[in-house]
Amino acid sequence: MQLTPTLTGQTVQNQVREVGINPNYWYPVAWTHQIKVGTIVPVKVWEQAIAVFRDEQGQLHALEDACPHKGVALHQGEVQGDRLLCPYHGWEFNGSGDCVRIPYYPPEQKLPCAQARSYPAAEKYGIVWVFPGDPNLAQEIPLPDVPEYTDPDWLAVPIPGHFQAHFSICNENTMDVFHGFLHRDIQGWFDPELLDLQQTDSSVSAKYRISYRGWLTQFLGLSQDGSGTTTRVISVRYHYPHYFNALEGVSRMYLMRLPVGPSETRSFSLLFLKIRLPQWLVEPLRPLLARFIWHFLLKKFLDQDVEMMESEQQTYDKNRQRRYTEVNPAIIALQRVVVKQYAKFQQSSESTITSLSSSPREKPLTAIHQ
Repeated sequence: MQLTPTLTGQTVQNQVREVGINPNYWYPVAWTHQIKVGTIVPVKVWEQAIAVFRDEQGQLHALEDACPHKGVALHQGEVQGDRLLCPYHGWEFNGSGDCVRIPYYPPEQKLPCAQARSYPAAEKYGIVWVFPGDPNLAQEIPLPDVPEYTDPDWLAVPIPGHFQAHFSICNENTMDVFHGFLHRDIQGWFDPELLDLQQTDSSVSAKYRISYRGWLTQFLGLSQDGSGTTTRVISVRYHYPHYFNALEGVSRMYLMRLPVGPSETRSFSLLFLKIRLPQWLVEPLRPLLARFIWHFLLKKFLDQDVEMMESEQQTYDKNRQRRYTEVNPAIIALQRVVVKQYAKFQQSSESTITSLSSSPREKPLTAIHQ
C-alpha cells in the first residue's frame, strides 16, 4: 500500500509501547563465537528464558531454561556429549528436551515423563537464532536473506546493541532518519526528506534523501566533487521483526532485533561497506578494519541513540497516560505493523485454544486411581 510521505502531526497510540511480540519468527540470541563447544549460554526472547548450548559434536540446541524436575536454571549445568546435565540432581536431557538419564535411578526402571521444552535453533551469518513460537512453523518461516555476507567485495562490520527500552522505541529510532540533529557534533547527516513510503501487514518501506559532509564523508567515499558534501538516497525496510537499509552506492545494513522483555531490547547488526582497495590487501585486514570502523567511527552514533531511546522509555514509564505527537508518517506506519503482528499472534493463539477446548475430552485422570 502506497502512503503519502507528507509530514503531518498525529497522536501516538501508547498501545504500541505495551504490545508483546509475534513469536512465530526467527530471533537472534547470540553471536556464534559466544557459544563454544561444551558451553551453555542463557538468553531471553520476550521473557522466555532459554538455555542455548553446543554439544561436543558442535551441534546447537535450545531448551527452556528450567529443569522439569525442580525448575532449576539449566544454564547453570554442564554439557556431556550431546546432553545437558541439570546442576542440581544431574538429570540428563538430550537436545529435544527428553530426560534420558537420572544418575540415581534404577537402570531397569522406566524413567518418569520429564520433558524440557525445546526450541528450533540455527546459526547463520555468524549469528545464533532461535524460533520461540510454534515449532511446526519454523521450516516455513525463512531467516533473513543476507547475500553480501559471502561477497568478497563487501566488508562486514558486526555491530552489537543493547537498549533498556521497548522494542517499538528501538524500531522507531531505526526508521527515523530525521534525527540527524542528534549526531551533528560527529558529522552526521542533515536536510533529510521523506520521498516514498509503503506499508503492508508485515512491512514498512521508506526512502529518504539526506546530505553528508565532513571527514566521515571523505572516509566512506561519499563526496563526489571533492567539496566534502554529497546528497544520497537511503532506503529503509522493516520486515517484521528485522530491518534492512541501504545507502545509495555505499553501504547496506541488516539489523536483527531481539526483544528481551517489555523494557529491554538487543540487536545484532551487520553493516556492509564497499572497500575501494585491492582484495589482496583487504583480506588479511578484514577483522582489524571491522573493529576499527565499529569502535572509532560508528559506536559514537549508537551511544547517542541509546541515550535517547532509554530516556524515552524512562519518561514513558513515569506516566503511561502521557500523549505524544508524531509528524513522520513512516513511524505511524511502523507502529501499525507492530500492533497488527501482535494481534495476529493473539488471534491465532485464541483459535488454537478454542479448537482444543471443543475437541472430545478424555476421561479424567482420577479414573486411574479408582
